[in-house]
Amino acid sequence: MMVLALTASLLSSPMITSAAFAQDEDDDSGFNEEDTKPKKLTRAAKAAQDDAGTIREINRGFYGKASAGVSAYLLNFSRSVDAGTNVTLAVGQDFVDTEKQSMAWEVAIGQGVHNGAAWYEQAGAGCYTTPLGGSEPCTEGDLRTYTLQANYEISFYPVRRIGIGARIGAGVLYSPLLIEPNAYADEVLGDFEGDPGLHNSPKPVVFVGPTFEYYTKLSHFSIGVDVDVVYGIGWDLGVNGTGSLKYTF
Repeated sequence: MMVLALTASLLSSPMITSAAFAQDEDDDSGFNEEDTKPKKLTRAAKAAQDDAGTIREINRGFYGKASAGVSAYLLNFSRSVDAGTNVTLAVGQDFVDTEKQSMAWEVAIGQGVHNGAAWYEQAGAGCYTTPLGGSEPCTEGDLRTYTLQANYEISFYPVRRIGIGARIGAGVLYSPLLIEPNAYADEVLGDFEGDPGLHNSPKPVVFVGPTFEYYTKLSHFSIGVDVDVVYGIGWDLGVNGTGSLKYTF
């Protein structure tokens, strides 16, 4: 009987040891096979990844842009029209986006406001009645201009958040008459001895200039500075300097 009991004890020992080991494995610090599976990224995180698979701090693509600054005439109107303000609203898109370079198209509408010498003061000083006839064409005095323009921009990035570039564009400029039409025809043009033709129709404009942009740590926002040399055919040569705030969607 003792021999049988000892034999049974020896046979049962591996089973007990195996069961205990299995129990230890089950209790091993909460190990879960699912923990080894890669976690799925949210849709927003996927959209923020670049081709290398790293999270982007800068967004480029379709954007809206608001600009404000100063504007001045350099030739025809320089003595009779003061420097004024310029505001612009634009939409555009970065259609090329690499680490060191981007290209964008943009469509904008802008408004310029300038104070000028009164029309009778200009007439007394001997202004000209045609923009092609001299250096001081006659204006109605104060000027308000509206410009519709399209441009192409290229920028380079010496560091991650700073873009330096240039843009070129074209459009049309229109300056509405601010004086009552009958009074303008009867009184102003009588002193001018002819119609200077500044307010009759839109004028073609072209512009070119440098750009500077800084991408803030709010990844959708950037701020910038644009300087444009603008020439309006049948109007004047001018320069605009504006600061801008851009939001990229």
